[in-house]
Amino acid sequence: MQIAIDIRCLMNKNYSGVAQYTNYLLKNLLEIDKHNQYKLFYNSNQNVTENLPKFDYNNSQTFGYKFSNKLLNFSLKFLKYPNLDELLGGADIFFIPNINFFATSKKCKKIITIHDLSFELYPHFFSLKRRLWHKFINVKKLVLDCDKIIADSENTKNDLIKIYNVPAKKIKVIYLGVDQQIFKKIDEHDDKLQATKEKFALPENFLLVLGTIEPRKNIESAIEAFDLAKEKNSELKDLQLIIVGEIGWKNKRIFKFANQSRFKDQIKFIGYVNNQDKPFIYNLAKALIFPSFYEGFGLPVLEAQACGLPVIASIDSSLVEILNNSAFLAKPDDLTELANGINIIMTNFDYKNNLINRGQENVKKFSWQKCAQETLEYITK
Repeated sequence: MQIAIDIRCLMNKNYSGVAQYTNYLLKNLLEIDKHNQYKLFYNSNQNVTENLPKFDYNNSQTFGYKFSNKLLNFSLKFLKYPNLDELLGGADIFFIPNINFFATSKKCKKIITIHDLSFELYPHFFSLKRRLWHKFINVKKLVLDCDKIIADSENTKNDLIKIYNVPAKKIKVIYLGVDQQIFKKIDEHDDKLQATKEKFALPENFLLVLGTIEPRKNIESAIEAFDLAKEKNSELKDLQLIIVGEIGWKNKRIFKFANQSRFKDQIKFIGYVNNQDKPFIYNLAKALIFPSFYEGFGLPVLEAQACGLPVIASIDSSLVEILNNSAFLAKPDDLTELANGINIIMTNFDYKNNLINRGQENVKKFSWQKCAQETLEYITK
């Protein structure tokens, strides 16, 4: 069987959660699948080969094109041309790991992964450009036109059924994974820990926030809860807040909150961090605070747990489903409860260790090998 996969989300230098998903899924698919051939499609009028992962497998071939993206998207949207499966020399399946413009011949089966519908539920969290992009692509029609749909979580599946009226039988929930060869507890004497601490000028005692700097991630509540916890507990006077993530959109309010904080000198933004440095930052932190308003899955909470970090997270969307009782959960806008979570984790050794142990057990349920195996079985049956 010929399986075409859209890898356009892997063209950027910095990888989002969607790119991480696509990269890990593909590598594991190509390793476990000994029967099918894979055709990997991307298009860019710039040289992006250095950003693309190296898929050096006998069962895969990468096809790169240099069409104008605007013209290609327009043609795919309105002219239904070119058929991408035929452009690649034919394919039985065209798999899209994220929302994008595409067109295929009628004989080619179309399968898409939907990570979340945050743009439908919280349009005000997105820039005008992003809202117009989603409107132009017409995600509902895109989804309904596909033969099969993969959802990251039961929460996303329920959103698809409720918002787009997608038949439940058309949707398969397949959880993402965690690379526990990378994300793991690191020996405190490892030289790379100190090197990472120096590289990012990290303090001895800090809470970690990780996510794109945009409204949906609710970083303002993390900042306010941090302030409240420190105001109420003098034992936390040396505690700092480190915020990791690429600059997104509509973020002026977030930086304003940080600058107006009573403890602004103890709040630091360090930008995007790659997977080589991220595990060490998790290991250096005291806890992860992740009060996002909406997540289709939420990879950072599991990465943190794999590194032995206690997690404070939002009780909304998929996070309850993914974390269950392995984290301190609070409503994303309940600053008192979020601050209580910080306080109890930072001052109650037994509670903190209990959360760490639960987290280590919880993360065992999620692997990229399992994700790839379930995906392979679903798309090929």
